[in-house]
Amino acid sequence: MATAEEEEDGGGGGGCCLRPFSCEQGLLSRPDGSAAFIQGDTSVLAGLYGPGEVKGSKELPDQAALEVLLRPKVGLPAVTPRLGRGGGAQREQLIRRTCEAVLLGALHPRTAVTLVLQVLSDIGSLLSCCLNAACLGLLDAGLPLASLFCGVTCALRPDGRLLLDPTARQEQEARAVLTFAIDSADGKVLAATAKGSCSAEELQQCLAAAQRAAATIFRFYRDSLRRKYSKW
Repeated sequence: MATAEEEEDGGGGGGCCLRPFSCEQGLLSRPDGSAAFIQGDTSVLAGLYGPGEVKGSKELPDQAALEVLLRPKVGLPAVTPRLGRGGGAQREQLIRRTCEAVLLGALHPRTAVTLVLQVLSDIGSLLSCCLNAACLGLLDAGLPLASLFCGVTCALRPDGRLLLDPTARQEQEARAVLTFAIDSADGKVLAATAKGSCSAEELQQCLAAAQRAAATIFRFYRDSLRRKYSKW
């Protein structure tokens, strides 16, 4: 299992650091690709199926049809409040949009790709952990990608200080919580979601901190893949 302990100065005061994270790919035998990603005490397991046969009316003539399923640790996806603002459906939509932005689906038209994300533990920054697990799962499945992506969550405390990769308690106490999906090509935002209120200046501050943190996560991706394939 690849591990890393990184600290980033987010430029917004204390608390701008990433919790230790680790990953392991190829854990599951049935999916075409799989990966587990752990951030602090939050962990998500991703399984990729496809490209495969499309069922029913989901077939797309010019690209692969991508489906994302987010499964909570306990209970049913549709009725789990711990999945946060908008529930699991909103998070599934954001993850799907992010994956579609980088997946070269035109290379596999009239096929289906299914991404299943199983929440193992949620102690904060769950959506960013899901995004990171999804990217590593896509890589393990060998699917063609235009770039990599990662998720970074930021929280603004009532006093205005910025926190990166907040815990569940820090999210509850925050004035605003923002999650960005960032691509590795030029650091652009592929998708974003926010809960609470913040000024335009604070939004830019969070984005800048997230982009700096993303560089650390992409470096971890590269180191993990290098270690994995150097064993062959």
